[in-house]
Amino acid sequence: MTVQATPPRLLVVDDEDTVRGLLADALRFAGFTVTAVATGADAVEAALRDQPDLIVLDLMLPGMDGFEVVRRLRTARAHLPVLFLSARDAPEDKVNGLSLGGDDYVTKPFHLPELIARIQAILRRSGVVPVDGIRTVGDLTVDPVAREVTRSGRPVRLTPTEFKLLHYLVAHAGEVVSKPRILEEVWRYDFAGDTSIVDTYVSYLRRKVDNVEPRLIQTVRGAGYVLRRPRR
Repeated sequence: MTVQATPPRLLVVDDEDTVRGLLADALRFAGFTVTAVATGADAVEAALRDQPDLIVLDLMLPGMDGFEVVRRLRTARAHLPVLFLSARDAPEDKVNGLSLGGDDYVTKPFHLPELIARIQAILRRSGVVPVDGIRTVGDLTVDPVAREVTRSGRPVRLTPTEFKLLHYLVAHAGEVVSKPRILEEVWRYDFAGDTSIVDTYVSYLRRKVDNVEPRLIQTVRGAGYVLRRPRR
């Protein structure tokens, strides 16, 4: 399996809970290590504490806007890359952000693959080798940026939930993961403790992805599921 040992560290700053959560999840699936905060003050604290490789920074934040966050961080750490992500699309906002030393400025709504490509470009310029996020197990390949899956070179069409579950299993390839853990980390809520939804979607994946030899998705009785090459 192809995975970078130390993925780049990103700090995501957005006061909208839904945007922050979805963006953080998407970037984690793309192979990054992500910390997410909601305020400018928390952004300054997290940036100085965690030393991220790049900040994805909203402008309209409570208490301290994104421009002020950058001013304070530039005093303490001059070379921290910043990608502004904002609904404000006026030319003066873009000029102001870039003149403060921002590395890029992306307006909302944004296209996720383009955003990830811009993040990777900034990381390359700053000397950090970005991950491509592509993972392979045997003849199965999962590309989280393009949202593409192939098996033996043939494309496989999956629903968003099927893709999310498959990516999770591939990201934990070789590790037995329990149904409650999958439920918590893939669905992020517990269906009142009903893990049958996990069994249902594993069966969908088996019909679409694992319908050829060798079978990669294996049941470990009493423990959960594991995605790996069959042991000889």
